[in-house]
Amino acid sequence: MSALMETEQLAHETDLVWLEDTAALDYVRQSLDRLPTRRGKPAYHRAGRMVGYATLSGEARSSRASGTFLRRVFWLLPHDRDVQPAGLYSSGAPSEAVDPRTVAPRVKGYKTQRSEGGPASEAMRELGISLPKS
Repeated sequence: MSALMETEQLAHETDLVWLEDTAALDYVRQSLDRLPTRRGKPAYHRAGRMVGYATLSGEARSSRASGTFLRRVFWLLPHDRDVQPAGLYSSGAPSEAVDPRTVAPRVKGYKTQRSEGGPASEAMRELGISLPKS
């Protein structure tokens, strides 16, 4: 979960690979997954779809016990706001959700007014940015 993710766990990230354009997504879910490699598209075994993933530098060390690497994976479930705007998350967002605009390599990201489904802020209105209608 993003709330439990520590910044030092992201210290070896070199890049974030987005599989979709995140401009239309209010939020993505993020988790730290144990994966067998530092790079490349990981296998995905959740409901929904993978939206992106992190790649790690060669300095990243695997777990002594499992030989796996902790890497961030970004994903969405079938009942998330992008598919069901009037559904469960028409307002609010899951605990592991972050606004994809706040995420970068080694930066865990955070929730914003947009990711929480709230009204557009004054700054958003001044920039001509509007939230999707639910």
